[in-house]
This record gives sequence, structure tokens and C-alpha cells, in this order.
Amino acid sequence: MKSRRATEGRGRPRSHKSVSPHEATSPAASTGPWRSILAGCLLVAMVIAAFSPALAAGFVWDDETYVTGNPTLRTVDGLHRMWFVPTSLPQYYPLVCTTFWLEYHLYGFRPFGYHLVNVLLHGLDAVLVWRLLRRLRVPGAWLAAAIFAVHPVCVESVAWVTERKNVVSLAFALLSMLAYLRFAPVEPTDGPAATAGRRWSFYALSLALFAAALLSKTAVVTVPAVLLVIVWWKRGRIGWADVWPLMPFFVLSVTLGLVTVWVEKYHVVARGHDWDRTPVERILVAGRVLWFYAGKLAWPHPIIFFYPRWSVDARAWWQYVFPIASIAVIAALWLARERIGRGPLAAVLIFAGVLTPVLGFFNVYFTRFSYVADHFQYHAAVALIALAAAAATTAVSRGAGILPAFAPKNRVKGGQDARPPLLSVVAVGAAAILLVALGALAFQQARTYRDLDTFYRTIVAKNPANWNARVNLGSLLDSQSRYDEAYEQFKTALAIKPDDSAVQGNMGHILLELGDRDGFQPGQLQAALAHYRKAVSLDPNDGEAQNGLGFALLRVNRPHDAKEHFAYASGLRPGFANPRYGSGTVLLGEGKWGEAIAQFDEALRLKPEYADAHQALALALAKKGELDRAADHLAEAIRLDPDFVEAHQTLGDLLRQQGKRRPAAKHYGEVVRLAPANVEALVALGTVLLELGEPDEAIVRFQEALRLRPDSAEAKSGLERARQLAARKGSE
Repeated sequence: MKSRRATEGRGRPRSHKSVSPHEATSPAASTGPWRSILAGCLLVAMVIAAFSPALAAGFVWDDETYVTGNPTLRTVDGLHRMWFVPTSLPQYYPLVCTTFWLEYHLYGFRPFGYHLVNVLLHGLDAVLVWRLLRRLRVPGAWLAAAIFAVHPVCVESVAWVTERKNVVSLAFALLSMLAYLRFAPVEPTDGPAATAGRRWSFYALSLALFAAALLSKTAVVTVPAVLLVIVWWKRGRIGWADVWPLMPFFVLSVTLGLVTVWVEKYHVVARGHDWDRTPVERILVAGRVLWFYAGKLAWPHPIIFFYPRWSVDARAWWQYVFPIASIAVIAALWLARERIGRGPLAAVLIFAGVLTPVLGFFNVYFTRFSYVADHFQYHAAVALIALAAAAATTAVSRGAGILPAFAPKNRVKGGQDARPPLLSVVAVGAAAILLVALGALAFQQARTYRDLDTFYRTIVAKNPANWNARVNLGSLLDSQSRYDEAYEQFKTALAIKPDDSAVQGNMGHILLELGDRDGFQPGQLQAALAHYRKAVSLDPNDGEAQNGLGFALLRVNRPHDAKEHFAYASGLRPGFANPRYGSGTVLLGEGKWGEAIAQFDEALRLKPEYADAHQALALALAKKGELDRAADHLAEAIRLDPDFVEAHQTLGDLLRQQGKRRPAAKHYGEVVRLAPANVEALVALGTVLLELGEPDEAIVRFQEALRLRPDSAEAKSGLERARQLAARKGSE
């Protein structure tokens, strides 16, 4: 007896290969894997094109803390410490810092490699977004991935090396979700995993990948909750069988989430008046943050690294509109779920849920400058982008089916159109225009990461009231000896944010720099001290301010007080080299050569490129009679900073002491070139030239010294001896 299946569809040829619904809706089902490979490669190519300026970018804000100034990257012991000593890192994300460690040992601190890795990881994220959405059968999955790939809000996570955290953690999170869906398919027709039963190897893989994601950035703590929302979206219910396998995921989330909360509050020091908010104020912030991020996805202009930090006022009625509107949207989508489906509500819940750690309920250090930042929504953006792409694709698909009259009349045998309906063509064109426009905005924004000067000036131009960008721009100008410009930036920052320790400390610092250059005006030194004291009073745990106050106290000859502040700064920031250098300077002045050497050695361990510490260590070594080692450190200081006047002067003195007159003359000559008014260097150079039997050159140097300082007895004596030697040579 024939089965019913064998007699059905008689007269039509049937394929003997079974096709799952997933394969039937997949573009790869009819064209093979090459189309999928091409689609994935296109996503990566789009990322590279849109973010190509980032490949020529440098290191910017906070990259010194995480990369160039991170001592754990330099040694094998550092690798061990980053995993097992959480406070050895700015934040406990050891997996990301391990990638930095590997890169440092491959190509040092050349920024190209770090940026290339970030760009490629973002390309991988885009491909994984596409694969996950396809597995979930979201319409327009590739379009959603393409929008995510080139959206300008992703620039901050890709072009900023420090935010390697985002691109790595998202990759692991997406891989974890894909593996979990192989273990626990959300639909009975999800393919082999559904018919073969739960595959525990995929469960173990998913859990391991989730742990890796958390160790990259704990913003992914919501992954298990997201999986439950997906289950509800697909099935309309959540049972205990769906929950219990995710319990270990929730345990990991809570554990590492609490570690991050502790690190932010007590190690990064995200506490104080900038974070003091009542529960009502935190709800007001959360509601506004949600709408800000949704709006920035829809209209990504302007894109600013530091957005304005708005004021929170529980007495202002309009600020309640944001949280109320958020609740209203969720309620409306819940009520409409039977008519429009559960997908829109699931997307909104995932978007809001993934943003929960940065909505203002927990202290996050960055919110000191702004309640919002593009990199905070890197993970969450996928949900709303997928919703928009699915809605657009569904609308076009339905519209194209009812507009055959507008299709070009080019039919093939069988009466079917050879070309797609006009609406589909228009939709593809619109999607292409959208992607090009988003990519162009991303390209433009990525260019602002070219160097620190461009980076900070762009922020100041877009957000003039951002005091932090002005402080950092001022510090950059200060490092370039552009003290007047730096002073103007610090002065403006002080007017905007007088109650910030960093602003007060930098104002004290620039007053000292200007005094060194121009001579101290009456009261200027005391004003610098007052700014440093104000900084310390505002935040006693500000290691920079404590360190700066220590150096200011040295200037007024109070080394004992300075030593206390250096010690306190070292305790606050064990990886900070400057207070070690300051302590060594005090010990050097006290004649404690051995202790001073220990402090300078530690400063150089923390910061090997610290030229001042090399020079100071050389002075201490010379006092102990270790002249060769001292000369090596002076040479290193000059290699690091060829225009280091004091190092040239000290090395010249050391070489002259060793009887190496010609090399000494070379370094004295560098001092004179760099500081033509340095009388001591002119006299020293003249004396060495005289000892080398070159009286004519010596005369020129002594005469210049006397022109600058007519009462210099050394210059007068040297000039007389040089003239006598020249006369003897002339008579021979």
C-alpha cells in the first residue's frame, strides 16, 4: 500500500532532498555557500572602507593608561598580574589587555597594528550580527548587519584603541549566543540541533565564550537575559526548562558585574559629588539616556566624543517625560503584540536591557564628563537596527507583491517577470544611499582620531563647554612648550568647572611653567600652591594633584612636606612613575644616594621612557662613583629627548670628569645650541676647548659668556688664559 505522501503532488517532479524552513528562507539555500562568503566579505570591506582613516590614527585619550603607559604590557610578570591582580589594570578586563600585551611584544607601540586589529574585529562583529539574525530568521538580516557595520556611533568603539573592550566582548558574546542556540534551538525546525537533542558540547562552548566576553567587558552581563527574551519572542512563553541552563550564565554575570562595580567605585574612583544622585534623579537620567541613544541611531549628527552633560532637576516636570514615554512605548508594544507580533517589543526590551549598566543606576567613571557616550551603545544598537531593517524589509516585501503593474514588462516563459518590481529596485537604491551616507559620516568621524591635537580640538569645537577636553588640550599644548595657549585652555576650563581637582591642579602646574619661563611674578608661586591645595581638598584621592603639590612644595624649599605627598600619591597610584621620581629627588637632596637610586629605578620600571628619571638616576649614581652606569643613563635620556638640556650638561660634566674632553665638548655645544644664554655651559665649553688646545674657539665662548654676564669671574679668568695661549701659539 502506497503512503499518502507518495501519491501527493502526482504529475509534478519532487526533490528527494529535504529542505528546512531555515534553508528555504536563506539566500544561500539556492546559491550555495559562495553567496554567504561573498556577503560576509562585503560587510568586512564596507567596514574597512568606512573606518580606513582609523588605520592612520594615533593614540588618544586614555590610551596611555591602557596601552602606552601600561606597565603590565612589558613583562611576563605583567601578564600574570593582569589576570591575577585586578587592581594592576585600570579596569579588570584581562583578556583585552592580553591582546595589547601580545601586540606590544610584536610591534611595540606603533599605533597602526592596534587600529588594524580594532577595525578587523568590528568587521567580524558585523558578520556575526548577520549570522545571528539569520539564525533567528529576522527579515533584512544582512541590511541590519551592514547598517551596524558603517554606523557612525560605532566609530568611538573602533577608532579608539582603548575601546578594544567593545569589539572583543561583542564578538565573544555573539559567538556565545550562536553556540547556545545550537544547544537550545528556539524553534523546533531549527535544524540538526533540534532533532538531535540538546548538544552539551555547544553548551560548554557557549559558557566558555560568555566568560571570555565578560573578561573583555562586563557590558555583556545581559546576554543570558537577552536569550530569555529571544525565547519569549519566538515561543510566547518562558519555562523552567529555558531558565535553568542559563543559571551558570547568570552567576558569572552577577559575579563579574559586582567586580566591575567595585573597581569603578573604589579603584577607578567613580564616587563623589559628580555621582551623588537620588533614586528619582537616576530614573530621570535613565529615561533621557534611552531616548538619546535611540535618537542618535536614527539621526547620527552631531557625533561628539564628549556630549554635553545635561543638568538633572527633579523639580522640572518635563524631565519626567522621558522615563514616562519609555514605559508608554513598552506598554503600547505589549498591548499590540497580538496584532504586530512580539518582535518589536523584544527588540526594545533587548535595547533597554543591554543599556541597563550605563543608564545611570551604577556609578561609571565616564559619566563625570557626560551621561552618554557612543561606545556605551555599541552592543545595544544591534537590537534597534535589526528592528528597523526588519520593518523596512517586511514593508517592501509586502508592497512589492501588490504593485506588479509598475514592474517593467519584460516577461520570460511561464509569465513571470525577469526583473524585480519597481518598489524593490527603489528600496535597494534607498538602502545603498543610506549605507553610503552612514559610511561617509563614519569616515569623517574616524578622521578626528588622527592625533591628540585634532581629537581634542574637534571636541572643543563641537562642545565648547566640555572642560575635560580643554584640560587635555591644555596638557598637550603644555607638553609642546606652548604655555600661553595651554594657560588659556586651563583658564577657560577653570571658569567652567572650578570644583574639579584636575582643573585646579593643571592651573597650578601651568603657573609654575610660566614662572620658570618668564620669571615668577609676585604671588605667582603662592597662587600655584593654592591651586594645588584646592585640588587636593576637592579630591584627596587624586594622585596627580598630590604629586603636583609635592613638586610645588619642592619649589618653595619644603622637601619634607613634599615627600609626604609623593608617598601618598604612590599609594594611590602604584603604577604611577612621577611620585617615585619626586621621592627620589627629595632623597637625592638629602644625600641618601642608595634610597634615591631605588626610587628612580622603580620609576623607570614603571615608565622606561622617563627621560627625567634617567637623568636624575645618573646624578645619584655619579654621587656613588658609578660613573659608567651614570653615563649610560644620561645617554638614554638624550636618546629619548635629544633636546634635554640638563642631560647634555650633566653628561658633559661627567665626561670631562673622566678626561673625555672631546665628547664633553660635543655635549656642551648642544647645551649652547639649545640654550644660547646658558653662561655655565659657555664657560664649561670654553674651558674644555682651552684644554683641547683650541684657544680661538674658547675665546669666542668666553666673550659670549661675559656679554651675558659681565661679572662672571670664571669667564674673565678663562678668557685671559685663552688669550695667553693664543698669543703663545701665534709666536711659535
